[in-house]
Amino acid sequence: MKEITSITLACPRCKHTLTVQGIPGEKNQVVCPYCGTKGIFTIPEDQTRQQSEELTNILDIQNLQFTYPAAEKNAIDAISFQIHEGEIFGFLGPNGAGKSTTQKLIMGLLKGYHGTITVFGKDLQDWGTAYYEKIGVCFESPNHYQKLTAYENLDLFSSFYTTKTIDPHTLLGMVGLEAEANHRVATFSKGMKTKLNFVRALLNNPQLLFLDEPTTGLDPVSARQVKDIILMQKKAGKSIFLTTHNMTDADELCDRVGFLVDGKLQLVEKPRNLKIRYGKKTVRVEYLKEGQLLREEYSLADLGRNPLFLARLKEESVQTIHTQEASLENIFIQVTGRQLQ
Repeated sequence: MKEITSITLACPRCKHTLTVQGIPGEKNQVVCPYCGTKGIFTIPEDQTRQQSEELTNILDIQNLQFTYPAAEKNAIDAISFQIHEGEIFGFLGPNGAGKSTTQKLIMGLLKGYHGTITVFGKDLQDWGTAYYEKIGVCFESPNHYQKLTAYENLDLFSSFYTTKTIDPHTLLGMVGLEAEANHRVATFSKGMKTKLNFVRALLNNPQLLFLDEPTTGLDPVSARQVKDIILMQKKAGKSIFLTTHNMTDADELCDRVGFLVDGKLQLVEKPRNLKIRYGKKTVRVEYLKEGQLLREEYSLADLGRNPLFLARLKEESVQTIHTQEASLENIFIQVTGRQLQ
């Protein structure tokens, strides 16, 4: 599946540099924003191929298919995708799309699949228990020992690993639970249990993180804490497989996203490229005139030389200026024909 890529070139007439975006191998109409020169440019396919070869795949899924016992149709229907080293990959789709099932297959919790799952350059079926030393898992529904304290829960799970783990107090401090370290989990709120569930996935300093709806049920401050930690993990070179139907989180966190509906992978792309492809190439200006709020849209092409747009900036009381980007949720509906639930 080809992705939109970018290339910088010089206008043959005015020599200014401009960026062309498009799908490699396809023709793109280009208009220089400085002198108005028009032309046709094709992005070389070799450029994208070379960039792809430089990326290391931590996870490589090929033609993955799975059917639950006694089910009439496939839960996962011949999907293929990769997750690169240091990448946050978002699996987006409505409830029942197959997101969690895919993760459980890759974690080794479900058996009997068709296709290949290659993790860290090795077939999943050839991995033993050492596999779980390298991955971290955060399930959507927290599962803790209720009679143990937060510290005791993390300390217990630390004992399952043969490699060095992160100190529980450090992890609890990352999500603001250090003061509750010695409190029984049974007394925790839903949000506190969610945060404990999240940091437990970090105990063994994993190279690949599986996160299933990690911010569900969190207040804005706690959700911000969790998202900042996810971005810190990415900065440290970790790979993250995020499943969610929260398009705001996906847009903020993910390097690439995949749209999954009824077990079928409809699309894999960078969020920014999707918004460029499906968004309106216009800018909306809101301004006050005689006490009324008025709105006008202008084409992005030659915007800097549009006399009406420039006049509005100089003469009117401008309130807002926004490009008309499509949201990921609107793009999802447009591509799949389905609502997120």
